[in-house]
Amino acid sequence: MSFTAEVKDELSRVETRRRCCPRAELSALVRVEGTLHYTPNERLRLEVATETAPVARKVIKLLHSGYDLSTELTVRRSVLHKSNNYLITVPSQPRLSDALVDLGILDSDHSPVHGIPAWLVKRDCCAVAYLRGAFLGGGFVADPHGDFHFELTADDEQVAEDLTVLMGRFGMSAKVTQRRGTYAVYLKGAEPIVTFLALAGAHQALLRTEDVRIIKGMRNDVNRLVNAETANVQKSADAAVEQIEAIRHLAETRGLESLPPALRELAELRLENPDASLRELGELADPPLSKSAVYHRIRRLEEMAGR
Repeated sequence: MSFTAEVKDELSRVETRRRCCPRAELSALVRVEGTLHYTPNERLRLEVATETAPVARKVIKLLHSGYDLSTELTVRRSVLHKSNNYLITVPSQPRLSDALVDLGILDSDHSPVHGIPAWLVKRDCCAVAYLRGAFLGGGFVADPHGDFHFELTADDEQVAEDLTVLMGRFGMSAKVTQRRGTYAVYLKGAEPIVTFLALAGAHQALLRTEDVRIIKGMRNDVNRLVNAETANVQKSADAAVEQIEAIRHLAETRGLESLPPALRELAELRLENPDASLRELGELADPPLSKSAVYHRIRRLEEMAGR
């Protein structure tokens, strides 16, 4: 099961005690996955298609409990994807038109509504329910072990823009892109995705995402430390090579015997210990020297060598 399917399975089980929220959730599901059909005698039929069994059960439950609508379920097997497709048909019946008006899918004149009606998501709880329904209908969230990516799909540009406004209400900065005739509302980065999962009620998915994020953060910290240490070691090794070359140049041109005793001692220590750090060279000196003292003497040797 994909991570998206796991999240949808969890969200489909979320229950709310408020009577207003199921309407917003069902409205989003119908908006994203539903199709209205008009029969020759102008009678309505609604179809809602999904590839997720828990979502199909949720749609049927909301249609029955909220509007007492009769439904028909057809399960089809996709040979290409080796998965089931669920088609929920709400046949023409007296209560269907009024239900669609109440859901904000049709207006009072029974004409299609474009965008998300403001009255439907006026309360924050209903806005969250609508976002949950939009994800159940056409959402995608990448496995947190990979890149953090989240999408909601919409056939209508106005719906897509309205979804970004809803998400912005809760601090999630979403963007819209058009893809093959549809619109994708997407989030990048772990923080807004975690916020959505927490709001929508996907607590198990939230904990899993947070665990992976913590591990990723620790791994990145370790990698940065290792890279920094490797860079420091390489820098020290390069510096030691330059110091040895300078000392050998002094030895060839003027002889180390001509150097002041303190500089001669350090020059000999460096030649004898090419891999030692400045601190280690200081510890080998007699008497021991601080790292700063060793550095200044090395600089004097390099200056005398014209380096």
